[in-house]
Amino acid sequence: MGERRLDDADVVMAIGVISGTSMDGIDVAVVRTDGDLVVEPGAGLTLPYPDDVRAALVGLVAEAERALTEPLADLEQAVTDAHIAAIETFMAHAGIDRRAVSLIGLHGQTVYHRPDLRFTRQLGFGAEVARRLGIDTVNRFRHADVEAGGEGAPFAPLYHRALASGLAQPLMVLNLGGVANVTYLDGDTAIAFDSGPASALLDDFVMRRRGVAYDRDGALAASGRVDEGLVAAFMENPFFARTPPKSLDRNDFHRRAAGVEALSDADGAATLAAFTVESVAASLRHVPAPPARWLVTGGGRHNAHLMGRLRARLGVAVEPVEAVGWHGDFLEAEAFAYLAVRARRGLPLSLPTTTGVPHPMPGGELHRAG
Repeated sequence: MGERRLDDADVVMAIGVISGTSMDGIDVAVVRTDGDLVVEPGAGLTLPYPDDVRAALVGLVAEAERALTEPLADLEQAVTDAHIAAIETFMAHAGIDRRAVSLIGLHGQTVYHRPDLRFTRQLGFGAEVARRLGIDTVNRFRHADVEAGGEGAPFAPLYHRALASGLAQPLMVLNLGGVANVTYLDGDTAIAFDSGPASALLDDFVMRRRGVAYDRDGALAASGRVDEGLVAAFMENPFFARTPPKSLDRNDFHRRAAGVEALSDADGAATLAAFTVESVAASLRHVPAPPARWLVTGGGRHNAHLMGRLRARLGVAVEPVEAVGWHGDFLEAEAFAYLAVRARRGLPLSLPTTTGVPHPMPGGELHRAG
């Protein structure tokens, strides 16, 4: 991309690592980049959390306000250990010599995100990662943004913009993770915001009802009947009319969607899937022009029922990001590798149109290996 060559001195190898709000694993990926126009994604790998660590995180997220005041030192150490192990496993799996890696972008595990309180918390000790791996590490990507009054999310839009520079636009990138977020791209314009619920509501519902982690291929939802009245009631939430930028915590809609508890397993799953689709469609109120194409990343792109409903509702091409050669399972990990390089160069990580921050905002904290 751009006119620079990949052997330029400012192009480096960076590794990004993140565990999303669904907490289904730790994603690690490598990118060769200058943090600007040059982007060459490489290998990626997902490693599970140890069972006890995931259970502790699930317990914390159920009482997320604890993250405001509790030190959580033991849990943060366990998360850090798991991330270091994941990076080491990834480098061995991909045949990467750690001496060739210039930088690690450690997003860590989000456990509470409340920009209205100017508070966000991601677990993971950046200084310890740098020391133990011997590689400079950037963490705390979101904090400067939130402290300046931004939403602190979503944080991948500048990476989406770099990847999409050669694609027909306007284009919408939809990330169906624990929550859903969108990036609208048209030339230099990048508009981004959280659009509503996604996998977190569905996953937690089927875990309560069926004891399984998620609705594989959307089969349960596909077998049920949507309660249109409930979906309409859910969509009356003022969040959807709010002008972006705007962001959500993983659990923001759980209490508000409690009406599904009176439904059968299948009907509840169908109704929550329909709610996600309607909230995605509502995002079109907040972009300058309807895109002719949606590219979908995040675990939700594997849900055949959800993807089918999105195509029917949006009436245009809705495709997994693999359709344009992107790595859907590792896009966010790649993004934080890219953002780590931007952070080290002092370049903005977020914009007024992506998080509502007052001006293009650098961020991240750099920890030297030595």
